[in-house]
Amino acid sequence: MKFVAVSSCPTGIAHTYMAAEALEQAGKAAGHEVHVETQGAAGSTPLDPAIIAAADGVIYAADLEVQHRERFAGKPFVDVGVKKAVHDPTGVLAQAVAAVEQGPAEPTAASAAPAAAAGGPATRADAGAGVGTRVRQWLMTGVSYMIPFVAAGGILIALGFMIAQAAWGETGAVEVTQVPVADLISSFSITSGQDWAVLLFQTGGAAFAFLVPVLSGFIAYGIADRPGLVPGFVGGSISVLVGAGFLGGLVTGFVAGFLALWISRWRVPKGVRGVMPVVVTPLLSSLVTGFLMFVVIGRPIANLMDGLTSWLNGLSGSNLILMGALLGAMMGFDLGGPINKVAYTFAVTGLATEGLATDAVQYRIMAAVMAAGMVAPLAMALATFVRKQLFTHAEQENGKAAVLLGLSFISEGAIPFGAADPWRVIVSSLVGSSVTGALTMAVGSGLRAPHGGVWVLPLISNPLGFLLAVAVGTVITAGIVVVLKGLKPNPLVQAERAADAAATPAAQPAVA
Repeated sequence: MKFVAVSSCPTGIAHTYMAAEALEQAGKAAGHEVHVETQGAAGSTPLDPAIIAAADGVIYAADLEVQHRERFAGKPFVDVGVKKAVHDPTGVLAQAVAAVEQGPAEPTAASAAPAAAAGGPATRADAGAGVGTRVRQWLMTGVSYMIPFVAAGGILIALGFMIAQAAWGETGAVEVTQVPVADLISSFSITSGQDWAVLLFQTGGAAFAFLVPVLSGFIAYGIADRPGLVPGFVGGSISVLVGAGFLGGLVTGFVAGFLALWISRWRVPKGVRGVMPVVVTPLLSSLVTGFLMFVVIGRPIANLMDGLTSWLNGLSGSNLILMGALLGAMMGFDLGGPINKVAYTFAVTGLATEGLATDAVQYRIMAAVMAAGMVAPLAMALATFVRKQLFTHAEQENGKAAVLLGLSFISEGAIPFGAADPWRVIVSSLVGSSVTGALTMAVGSGLRAPHGGVWVLPLISNPLGFLLAVAVGTVITAGIVVVLKGLKPNPLVQAERAADAAATPAAQPAVA
């Protein structure tokens, strides 16, 4: 059979592409043809209409609303979450084959059009989904659009500080923040290290200025689709003005989204419908959101934000180490899942706090989270190298890929191992990642960049301590998983070894 598929995950990074590869490989193994359109953070290349027309069925491996779904109208389909396609692509493909045989089909293009015009939610939240699931999906929609701004802004600011310290000396991190933008514009010199430092710092700061509005805007977008964008961005900007920070952005995202969704569903006279999405909805929802933030909830949220910042900056010693251990355990628990993303989002949004000192605790939190997130894939790779006989051939190949994924801070590189042997891998990852988080805090490493792994090592304070923490956690996790797997060998591994032995020709006696 021929299938087309669409994969997407809330952050649009790892799971989107892992699901695509898993479905393609499962299709090849089963003798089916599978073409996947990845709707991730890098954008998407639409499937060729000819390929769609020739397809027998459709697979939606998506946690977000599929873009331009009407292209697949009339074809049998299955609709699963992206993790299902990563963990069990063979089962998903079997469901798709059954759907083709039974014949359930997408709505026709004519019946799908009214739903699309109504502006349904951008985030895939099924009618049967719980409140918690929907809230998480809407939140992750905002976070997924915010991350590129954090990455670009954070790395540029960190580079600016590095060059400033080389140009000004020890006081460079302070000096670079005090140069007026007007001076940079009027007297920039391409050969001046100080000017380059200011340029990078100011450009990164400009990118950072979008963090809260983008977070708020796309949470609202996840709830109400395009009608939520204007009030969401306006609410996020007001949150920055009143000092409510990212907490205010979270609140305005939900407030603006539900306001826009409610207003866009008003039944109005036919003559007014044309101006509703471009005038009435953005006007009224922005006005109400602004009133709430300026007059009602903005100041209390700002006070809460100030309290949180003061508490974090007041942490020291054993308290920081315990926090590092907790965040590390969260990063290692579900390998890119919801708990992992909560810890990562906490660290990333901390970077967006205004007025941070150069040694702020938020930077140490980011370093601990990234170090802990690198441990699981690196440990699984190490385990497959030192004790190959405990792993299947497929896991040994996955181990080679996990090296690069781990070095790049992509925790999802350990998912194939966790899916095949959940409790051994999760227990091992929990222990090693929590040790790494605690050690990173203990050695005082800090990080202004929200991603990158070893590729942003020059931007990490005390990089040797950071690498030591990652190495210790990796060895601990690999050691535990090897011991646990050795206690009860995997039947699949034993079957493969028996098949390999049977396929090896018997040694022939030597002839004189």
